[in-house]
Amino acid sequence: MNMQRGMKRPLLVASVAAILLLAGGCTRIRAHQGYLVDQLIVDSVLPGVDNKASVEGALGRPTFVSQFGPERWYYVARDTRALAFSSPRPTEQLLITVQFDGQGNVATIDRNATLDQVANLSPVGAKTPTLGRKRSLLDEIFGNIGAVGAGGMGGGGAPTGPGPNGG
Repeated sequence: MNMQRGMKRPLLVASVAAILLLAGGCTRIRAHQGYLVDQLIVDSVLPGVDNKASVEGALGRPTFVSQFGPERWYYVARDTRALAFSSPRPTEQLLITVQFDGQGNVATIDRNATLDQVANLSPVGAKTPTLGRKRSLLDEIFGNIGAVGAGGMGGGGAPTGPGPNGG
């Protein structure tokens, strides 16, 4: 009887450990990405009063800057939630847009707190199509043999044309 009881104990310990390990996979993970919003500081930035230097001093460096059109600075804050081993889903997002006029002064400040600008990208297939020729593994390994140094093979002559210092 004592021997049978000694066999059950390790099995019980292993079962409890496996259940705890599997239960850990059901944990909710909450994360914050991007700008940490302090509403009082954001409200202190005023159109017609502040400029680029004062906005950067108050809000910090923007998340990204517009490349085309009028100059805009974007501050993005996003909260996400996910179960372990799954893709995170956005629960909240705040987009603060500061637009500047031609002199670098704040023209407008917009706050968008909706999820309507969150894009869901779903790749199709396991490979990304690319342009170019298709090469096998052997082509990748042996493809440069004979291509490097094939023009002069040793270069015994003097350089032709001007050198790096113009001489």
